[in-house]
Amino acid sequence: MEQLGLWAMDQVDFDGLLADCGLNGAQRAAAIGSIIARMAAPGSEQATYRWLRHRSALGELMDFDYETLDGMALYRASDALYRHRARIESALFDRIHDLFGLDCVVTLYDLTNTYFEGEVAGNAQAQRGHSKEKRSDCPLLTLALVLDGSGFVRRSEVFAGNAGEAGTLTGMLEGLDTPAGALVVMDRGIASEANLAWLADNGYRYLVVSRARHRTFDVDGATAIETASEQTVHLQSVASDNGTEVTLYCYSEQRAEKERGINERFAQRFEAALDRIHDGLARPRTTRRIDKLWERIGRLKEKSRGMSQHYAIELIADDTGKNAKALRYERQPVAGSRLTHPGVYCLRTNETEWDAERLWRTYIMLTDLEAVFRTLKSELGLRPIYHQKQERSAGHLFISVLAYQFVQIIRWHLREQGIADSWRSIRDTLTGQCRVTATFKRPDGRTLHVRKSTRAEPNQQALYDALGIDPAPGGISKTIV
Repeated sequence: MEQLGLWAMDQVDFDGLLADCGLNGAQRAAAIGSIIARMAAPGSEQATYRWLRHRSALGELMDFDYETLDGMALYRASDALYRHRARIESALFDRIHDLFGLDCVVTLYDLTNTYFEGEVAGNAQAQRGHSKEKRSDCPLLTLALVLDGSGFVRRSEVFAGNAGEAGTLTGMLEGLDTPAGALVVMDRGIASEANLAWLADNGYRYLVVSRARHRTFDVDGATAIETASEQTVHLQSVASDNGTEVTLYCYSEQRAEKERGINERFAQRFEAALDRIHDGLARPRTTRRIDKLWERIGRLKEKSRGMSQHYAIELIADDTGKNAKALRYERQPVAGSRLTHPGVYCLRTNETEWDAERLWRTYIMLTDLEAVFRTLKSELGLRPIYHQKQERSAGHLFISVLAYQFVQIIRWHLREQGIADSWRSIRDTLTGQCRVTATFKRPDGRTLHVRKSTRAEPNQQALYDALGIDPAPGGISKTIV
């Protein structure tokens, strides 16, 4: 596993880049150890420290003794990496660009967040907000990424946990030297009118999920295309009156089936709650005051996930006019909503020359960005964060971003050889190979220690062959005592 990490770093001379940033040999070893540990065995700096000293053969491959590192070395390495973040990111992406001959005409932008363990009183960026992991009980930190269309990170930035998505775009794109007319693909949370105007004014094209709530779709005027998963998507392109934008309506039967199920589940939940209110009116010691009941219904509407807009609700008053004797409701679907048009979503772009299929396939790249975030979180130790200091927290995230870059280099090469495994699968495959020491007693009474790597299994050998890597890393060493 460690050999793959070193191989990926060699492709872009990462060690030389760190040396150019002024890191000495021990600092570079600590930084490289932190990144490869995040790729192979994600965990805290303390867990990484133990892994490098007691579990990993990385020191043998680098000819560096990790036993000599003190407990603070990895923290100082994190500080050094983050201190040179802008230079490292820029140089690393340029080298990756040259390595693969990337075409940077498509830029993907999105945000995610991770959570802290503890109160983190000393970190001003640790703020409570909407957690994408349902951990709103913890302070959060937001990570923004700008990627090119191939999925490599061009720039990362750390924001406060309560940062609004729409307010981060301009600062992230400025100074990137993006080619004139580059297409920026982003989700609806970032696609405010102000951001779209800024993109257009600065020579960018954009492709975003429309914030318009009204849905419409004309099947007869749509074009059907086949997806990579052999599903059919219907596309309908509509130009704006002034010809500066195109609205692309998309319909998927698979998505429609999923949304119909969601709609029905929320509708049944909402109706069951209304039925409970009605049934309670016939029981003693139950609140019947109309004003209190409307407050209760209002709370139900807030939790209905928008389903309440499709219902006409009436409280029938008794003779006093203050109390209710019955509750009646009727489902009245709102036209142009998810209830009447399940499976329909809408894209918006100022790229007026492309056809509907090219626009849709370009937008699908954004789903790959969501996969990036899943990799960072679940496979590269992005969450949780244990640090108390702001710079250490940002450094922790930056190490995961660097680890992701090298994972992408490995997976990109493997895909060229027809291997499309996830990083988790690759890591599990290679974990079984290790360095072992065999000990023999010599006739002269001395002891011979032979240190070597175990033989690669067929699935491990296939990965090594695809990358042109020695299947027996570290060679053989013999020691006589």
